[in-house]
Amino acid sequence: MKIRPETIGFDIDCVVADTMAAFIDLAQKEYDLAIKPEHITTFQVEDCLDIDPRIIQDIFFRLLEAPVENGLQPMDYAVPVLTELSLRAPLTLITARPTKEPIAQWLHFVLGDDVYSRVRLFATGEHDGKYPYIKEAGLSAFIDDRASTCLQLAKKGLYSIVFSHPWNQGKHSLPSVDSWRHIKDLCTEQNLHTC
Repeated sequence: MKIRPETIGFDIDCVVADTMAAFIDLAQKEYDLAIKPEHITTFQVEDCLDIDPRIIQDIFFRLLEAPVENGLQPMDYAVPVLTELSLRAPLTLITARPTKEPIAQWLHFVLGDDVYSRVRLFATGEHDGKYPYIKEAGLSAFIDDRASTCLQLAKKGLYSIVFSHPWNQGKHSLPSVDSWRHIKDLCTEQNLHTC
């Protein structure tokens, strides 16, 4: 299926932002903990890592409140693909983060003025609260790394795509992507005539 850029929205953490790499990096630098991506087999990392929950909470709090300062990076190829898509339509980003400002600053930092000026950003405060924002934005497709969010959205008639990570493997039968190159293939100009 080919998707028009104006009809698709994106989650931020672990889709646009490489949040797990930042989590792993902070765990190593600040707590001398060696974690590999394949160790994270559930969305709730405290359920699969034998680490003090206070450490997990501290790391995620830092990434929520100060993503730029704590080294959060975009996923590979996310910035060039989002830049290209932003020339076709506004970018719609919907996050479960509780506050908009820190991640807005991060997006501005990584995307730059021109692309950021074409971003519509919504912070829902909860993983299961994205549908009203998707509907308000007039989207028909959404990419998220949380399989249960995608399953919920699919039940409401949206074309839900799971961004593949170790924690969502075997937990859905929905379409999936594993990179921003794959997303580009779904949405680039040469494919639009087939929509």
